[in-house]
Amino acid sequence: MKAESTNHKNKAEGAELEQSSFAVSALSFGLKIGFDGKRAANNLTGLGNYSRSLIEHLADQFPQNEYFVYTPKLKQAKQIDSFLHHHNINLKLPHSGGLLWRSFGILKDLKKDGIQLYHGLSHEIPFKIHHTNIKSVVTIHDLIFLRFPQYYKLIDRKLYQIKSKAACKNADKIIAISEKTKEDIISYFGTHPDKIEVIYQSCDDSFKTPFEKERLEKIRNQYALPDHFILNVGTIEERKNLKLLITALQNVPAAVKLVVIGKKTRYFKTVEEEIQRLGLQNRIIFLKNIPFADLPGIYQMATIFAYPSFYEGFGIPIIEALYSGVPVIAATGSCLEEAGGPASTYINPKDSDALAVAINEILNSPEKRETMKAKGLEFVQKFNSPLVTSQLMNCYFNLLNPAY
Repeated sequence: MKAESTNHKNKAEGAELEQSSFAVSALSFGLKIGFDGKRAANNLTGLGNYSRSLIEHLADQFPQNEYFVYTPKLKQAKQIDSFLHHHNINLKLPHSGGLLWRSFGILKDLKKDGIQLYHGLSHEIPFKIHHTNIKSVVTIHDLIFLRFPQYYKLIDRKLYQIKSKAACKNADKIIAISEKTKEDIISYFGTHPDKIEVIYQSCDDSFKTPFEKERLEKIRNQYALPDHFILNVGTIEERKNLKLLITALQNVPAAVKLVVIGKKTRYFKTVEEEIQRLGLQNRIIFLKNIPFADLPGIYQMATIFAYPSFYEGFGIPIIEALYSGVPVIAATGSCLEEAGGPASTYINPKDSDALAVAINEILNSPEKRETMKAKGLEFVQKFNSPLVTSQLMNCYFNLLNPAY
């Protein structure tokens, strides 16, 4: 039965890839596609990784097109230099600067470069692009700033709302990174569902290949990692809910430690106070400035990946964990069930006792761990880069050729 299910899955993915290849081959010319590249050219984590990965996979999988990356500035970094090395990726800096170039001045450059379609990769597009002949797509990652406004400064919240609402109104197509985000766009902005297409994200390909034993041991020694540990990756902020995991740890066997990787914010003080209150100083390891190349190895050595976030747009760390063969525990209430699939475990993000029970059940059952690993790895293939990239190119093609 499992083999039959896998065959159906492979056939479905193959059919979708074939459909995309057919659509693109129907074009007698290469497309000129522009991107909001501010984060791709400057951010080394999060949306920067997402942007670079998306454009790189398009450039590799559909090399007949030209991809233009528009950015007001450029950060010098190894991963950015490598990204821009592709022969069909063109960096475009403003001829004349200005803080509003990405919102207004960029239109002159898009027209000059003959751009046929522009993709705003994070919540915004140029304000008057709908008055041009250039088709536009915007990716909406989440509307957390509206659902949980207490996590944002007033000025930031208002700015995000103005830009994202205008983008959803004026773009020809909206890409939501999860069904939950699609629901939020409809709820908060009144957008018609037909205008929104859900295209999931993948993660960096480095998470999809197991490291050799020698490399794993080198990483373990370098960061003094224990034999058994729970892993948590993400900014240490209130919404990510690390305090719940700290509270649950007191009811987990003392031999199991917690490894946390993420940027600290003011919320870290709350976490520290909980650690001291429970006397768990010797059971928690905070790592910082981890080279991205080592991160997949740390995932692969984890016993459990725990992600009790109150709310996410999607949850890339869960995808990274599933590809790494690690059992996942996440929280209910947002889109994490979409990312983790039916074989992962989900708890109420306010229930530390339930989290402790879930951790102990996995620790105490090797069979459960192996089942979660195998089924999680099978499920996560729906987010594989070639399939997601094909879905994106089909979105572009259908927008440019509505009568095809």
